[in-house]
Amino acid sequence: MSADKLVVLGSINADHILNVNEFPRPGETITGKDYRISFGGKGANQAVAAGRSGANITFIACVGDDNIGKQVRKQLSQDNIDIQPIESIDNINTGIAMIFVNGKGENMIAIDAGANASVTPDYLAKYRQQVIDAKALLMQLETPLETVIAAAKLAKDHGTLVALNPAPARELPDELLANIDIITPNETEAEQLTGVAIDNDDDASRASAVLHAKGIHTVIITLGSRGAWVSVDGTGSLIPGYKVEPVDTIAAGDTFNGALITALLEGDELGQAVKFAHAAGAIAVTRRGAQPSVPWRKEIDLFLTNHV
Repeated sequence: MSADKLVVLGSINADHILNVNEFPRPGETITGKDYRISFGGKGANQAVAAGRSGANITFIACVGDDNIGKQVRKQLSQDNIDIQPIESIDNINTGIAMIFVNGKGENMIAIDAGANASVTPDYLAKYRQQVIDAKALLMQLETPLETVIAAAKLAKDHGTLVALNPAPARELPDELLANIDIITPNETEAEQLTGVAIDNDDDASRASAVLHAKGIHTVIITLGSRGAWVSVDGTGSLIPGYKVEPVDTIAAGDTFNGALITALLEGDELGQAVKFAHAAGAIAVTRRGAQPSVPWRKEIDLFLTNHV
């Protein structure tokens, strides 16, 4: 475990998952199978990925005062996460996600923020010292944007590395992007942020240049099974992923992000950290669900040993 502290600020959801052969069309009723509830939310998934892969991690988040909220806090504490800054909010539900997974392992998701909307700038202020003392801060976009902006500024002002996974896709203000050190969009998110549709490496390079121009030092555009385009101050290359048979892709990107920052905090150089993250993500897509799919450190190390 790295001695350097990681803080994740983000969402917690209960995922309601149904497997279907094909996604339903508007007005269509279809029959699914294997309905299950598992714990998710981009923030929680990334926190779990970091905790299981060896990070020294604190998670700033909110749950509802429902039974799911109690269960989630208990589970997160078993994933090597400091859950002290996860408060239960009265008279509100824990965030939920309704997820269809098709026969190709692709997913379609709708979410209700629930308690995630309570992660406000005032809530962040209670735990500001955690951010100040951390070596790195990792965030996503399932909590209020004003909180993400405030946390990025707080971290930047105190020398804490700021990593943003800009998901779900949306436009972002330059005042936020100027305070980001590492950004990790997928193709869809990168196009939303830059206006560049990514079909090849040249497109990825052009999209990266747009983000560098906004003040971001390191751009990592994840490209699914192809791997990731990694660009540092304009010098970029493709780091290939690992070929596996996908079962579902839920939390694959989140697993990548949590593992990536963990490896960087342990002192890995960027390319090596991306390979470590690729391995973690590759294991995740071979398993069902969000957090149930996230591998532990020994599994990632074994995978890398077998895929030299």
